[in-house]
Amino acid sequence: MNQTARLETFSDGVFAIAATLLILDVQLPENTASLTHQLLQLWPSYGAYAISFITIGIMWINHHAVFEQINRVNRTFLVINIFFLMVIAFIPFPTHVVAENLHGDARPAAFFYGLTMVLMAAMYGALWFYAAHNDRLIAPYADPRMVTGISRAFRPGIPIYAVATLSALLSAWLAVALFAAIALFYVLESSLFGRTVYEAPTR
Repeated sequence: MNQTARLETFSDGVFAIAATLLILDVQLPENTASLTHQLLQLWPSYGAYAISFITIGIMWINHHAVFEQINRVNRTFLVINIFFLMVIAFIPFPTHVVAENLHGDARPAAFFYGLTMVLMAAMYGALWFYAAHNDRLIAPYADPRMVTGISRAFRPGIPIYAVATLSALLSAWLAVALFAAIALFYVLESSLFGRTVYEAPTR
């Protein structure tokens, strides 16, 4: 078994659990309204679920791309990855908070959600740039274009999430729209970038 296999397996499990927990918070409201009305009343939960699920999915895809470029780990990298996964596992909570409060003044909820996204981007950046600095953990077979491309894709993460988070102070709807746009941006970016994915040799 290679040096990264156990870490990748554990990480995949955390991603899967976090994505699953998102849907568990989508529940019918306890009232006497018709089923149709109750289902329609849940639209904030549907939207929050979709944005967070896509975000977690893209993070998982990028995590996979990171591990295609490294072939060893050390204790510091393991610790950074643990903190990153801690944030991933936390995402269902702010997602639930946003969904529960979109009918009212959701600015604090959107700001809270945004802080989680900023922290996630920060931990992701720390994970990758620690591994990539001076090729600390980069595999000999890694394509330099892929390494450069991943670094370029990760750099705007904190600033764009920070802008979306600050927008929540003005409008929760604006912030949610920006979070959705960021998720869509990374879907498109990942799709385009994936066309040039370097197929690493079997380790």
